[in-house]
Amino acid sequence: MSYIFAVVLGVLLLGADQFSKYFVATEFFETEARPAIEGFFEWNYVKNRGAAWGMLDGHTWLLLAFTAVAMLVCIALLVKSGKNNKLLFWSVTLILSGGLGNMIDRIFRGYVVDFIHLQFIDFPVFNIADCVIVIGAVLLMLNFLLDFKSSSKQKNEITLPEDVLDE
Repeated sequence: MSYIFAVVLGVLLLGADQFSKYFVATEFFETEARPAIEGFFEWNYVKNRGAAWGMLDGHTWLLLAFTAVAMLVCIALLVKSGKNNKLLFWSVTLILSGGLGNMIDRIFRGYVVDFIHLQFIDFPVFNIADCVIVIGAVLLMLNFLLDFKSSSKQKNEITLPEDVLDE
């Protein structure tokens, strides 16, 4: 049941991402900023032709290739372990949803629509897909840490054969 919920949530987040980007792209002028909560955050329409913080600006095909490879790795993780690991399934579903949202922008617009600007820390402008990817990546790292801890604990436990215990 939680797997179905994760997929439905991933699709809803993808829809929210695409709807919000469509709204901003049609209702704002490029670089237009509108305060949401004064001094805290604003809506600020930016056409991001690069990756995070504008890195690799103008290298759309390289970014598309990287995203495609990352999504294939995520799908491989799902196929290999997703059915047996809910945290892995959730994290990869979020990463795929966010990655697909930004990939759609790059394919059909040639850039990613960013619009959330946290003024209080002057963080670079981002979008819903970016948030979903980051949450998924944090959950994925948590999954790997928990898996590593579990594996280390099992290796450190000493088990003796039954015939030794009988003596």
